Amino acid sequence: MSHFLFVDESGYDPGQSPYGVLGGAAVEDRELWNIVRQIQTAELEHFGMKYAMDGRELKAKKLLPRKVFRLANQMALFDQAERRTLARECLEYGERAGRAQITALAQAKIAYVAELIDICSRFRCKAFAIIVNKASPAPSGDHLRKDYAYLFERFFYYLEDLGPSAYGIVVFDELDKVQSHLLVGQMDRYFKRTVRGRLRSGQILPQPLFVHSDLTTGIQIADLIAYIVSWGVRLQGMDLDARQELRPLAERLLQLRHRSVREVNDNPSFAIWSLAYIRDLRSREEREDEPLEGPTATQSQ
Repeated sequence: MSHFLFVDESGYDPGQSPYGVLGGAAVEDRELWNIVRQIQTAELEHFGMKYAMDGRELKAKKLLPRKVFRLANQMALFDQAERRTLARECLEYGERAGRAQITALAQAKIAYVAELIDICSRFRCKAFAIIVNKASPAPSGDHLRKDYAYLFERFFYYLEDLGPSAYGIVVFDELDKVQSHLLVGQMDRYFKRTVRGRLRSGQILPQPLFVHSDLTTGIQIADLIAYIVSWGVRLQGMDLDARQELRPLAERLLQLRHRSVREVNDNPSFAIWSLAYIRDLRSREEREDEPLEGPTATQSQ
């Protein structure tokens, strides 16, 4: 059986996001179409029409900014049928939409994301995220960025827990060609030239796939995971404030984590979670004066 790991980033741009996050959504191949169909149905149920058209995208920064929560709370909560009708009118009317329609659309966006997370839970989708402080030292050279290595580590543990027949395929949001070639080269060296990479290539395809995010539901899920983690999830060591309005969604998302147990530093029952906070993006080779990293013993959550 194959498992796709859809991957997207959030917070690495110069904006105000508190943390950079490399987020992932792991989905078994036989469940992927079920998830896609149910998410498409949820889109119609909440918006009364396809939201992702006429230049609109179902991206987290459009669905979950502070403004959406402010607008959603400016009136009492509509029941779903009325909200769906008003939300559709808002999308159709555009700038001519009234207060009730704008409010309903904002409420529909939040409800849609909550249902999307619940759909992922029903079909055993797992959330992965490697979080880094945006002020951390930047990597240099051709080494694979540390958050990618940690993401592959946790994806490998997930596959390993499922058994030797579980095989992983990594799917990225399409980058420009230069960045894509750079990442492919870094992954190739990681999986061929490092001990851990060669081990993990037994259950992870070393060459990734690239897709358009606006056409691929799995990438849209990864985008939401990365955004909610950056703004709403706080693990040990993450001291920047979270947005409280995202707390219900963050708590839902945490239910999608995967927990692996491995022997670490003579502890045979060490828990390694699929969400982890790290302080440095540089590879071990770039930090020769620092202690060698173990299986992220102090950074698993």
